[in-house]
Amino acid sequence: MASGFFALLDDIAALMDDVVVMSKITTKKTAGILGDDLAVNAEKATGFVSSRELPVLWAITKGSFLNKLIILPIAFLLSYYLPWAVTVILVLGGVYLAYEGVEKIMEYFIPHNHEVEKIEVVNPSEEDVLLVEKKKIKSAVVTDFILSVEIVIIALGSVIDQPLLTQILVVSIVAIIATIGVYGIVALIVRMDDLGFRLIKKSDNGEGFLANIGNLLVKALPLVIKSLSVIGTIALILVAGGIFNHNIEFLHHFLEVIPSFIKDFIVGILVGFLAFLLIKIFQVIRNK
Repeated sequence: MASGFFALLDDIAALMDDVVVMSKITTKKTAGILGDDLAVNAEKATGFVSSRELPVLWAITKGSFLNKLIILPIAFLLSYYLPWAVTVILVLGGVYLAYEGVEKIMEYFIPHNHEVEKIEVVNPSEEDVLLVEKKKIKSAVVTDFILSVEIVIIALGSVIDQPLLTQILVVSIVAIIATIGVYGIVALIVRMDDLGFRLIKKSDNGEGFLANIGNLLVKALPLVIKSLSVIGTIALILVAGGIFNHNIEFLHHFLEVIPSFIKDFIVGILVGFLAFLLIKIFQVIRNK
């Protein structure tokens, strides 16, 4: 009886060891999406009154957890009954990532003319402010849902050949780390300017070491968000290229002589540009 109990503990220890190792590998593979998730949510969590930033961010975080609760069971069911569907969704997600990355690049070089209806409200009431908050929170949660699908599918694709229990544990751990990690860092980013202003107030008439650090934090916030956007765009293309190279047999032998990350970037750019071109052609045909 005792030997059976210790054998069970040994099996559990071996399982958890495999889970830890696979979680590290899977987290690395989803790092690109996490970078884009961080950039997108840092941008969406800014622009509120200082006292409302953290409550709004907490509301988005709860929405992100709810997204994971919806996505994970569906992903595990697909993995168990239709494992080939995970690869198909993974490749389709890669096309979306590549398209999104190329679209951001094209937007930078050829800005689109967006006609935005501007509504100015003089002395907005508390209801108006809350209505704007709800709209931004809803938009952020929808964006998080799309990125969460990509994170879960990429994580699941990394352990698709493992037993179902290992898949559930690894992907769930990655999903939790993704949510806590991303929104924890976003919380630090959006409060950078407030910390800067506090340091300036504590300084000697806006001068000295504290004032310099405070001014640096205030000025750095928009630069950090822009930098995250650039890094996220590059990461999208690299992750997409990696998905294609690892899941499409033909691409295994494409450009073998160059480093893998350059190969990933080239393939991601090519697929993204093709998807971008096809969508633009479809839009032109539809408008006509």
